[in-house]
Amino acid sequence: MSFNKSMLDTTLYFITDSTCVPPEKFLATVEAACKGGATLVQLREKDRPTREYMELARATHKVTSRYNIPLIIDDRVDIALAIDAEGVHVGQTDMPVSDARRILGPNKIVGATTKTIPQALEAVEQGADYLGVGAIYPTTTHVNTVITPVETLNEIVKAVPIKVNAIGGLNKGNIGVLKGSGIAGICVVSAIMKAADPEAATRELKKAYLAL
Repeated sequence: MSFNKSMLDTTLYFITDSTCVPPEKFLATVEAACKGGATLVQLREKDRPTREYMELARATHKVTSRYNIPLIIDDRVDIALAIDAEGVHVGQTDMPVSDARRILGPNKIVGATTKTIPQALEAVEQGADYLGVGAIYPTTTHVNTVITPVETLNEIVKAVPIKVNAIGGLNKGNIGVLKGSGIAGICVVSAIMKAADPEAATRELKKAYLAL
């Protein structure tokens, strides 16, 4: 899939969690999110061995490419390179943005998780294309959750020239707190992965966000 970074749309950023569904339903869930209006998909596998991660990444990339949706690989720059994904997302304890950018080159997407203005400014300086800021609410995913006040999110949005997305426990019933924040979109995991109808859940989330 050929992707122009100038077209980057982070409105509804879907982050996967394969522990939420049986293995045979994972790709179907990703496809349902794509059909429902996800604009970006991130494959996040914290504990999967490298070869398994690569195989799942290739299979996921086939799905997202059919819908012309960029696939972002969480943490693993090597896997992003190996499967020619559209980009990578790094956290504060992962490879620095500057190194990810140097390895991937100027045409790939590099996103970063930030929780403070200094972290956000550093990520921008090092070449990040977008930021994920949170957690806005406690999450049920397998990551260490540190709550980020909405006031901090708003300050980061004003401080940086790139897209900022809110992340952390967001669903269609609680995103009203983000109204007026100036964010470019929301990142969602459980609200789609754990939904009985992921396609409908994605559509409803996007509609709720756009109505803010």
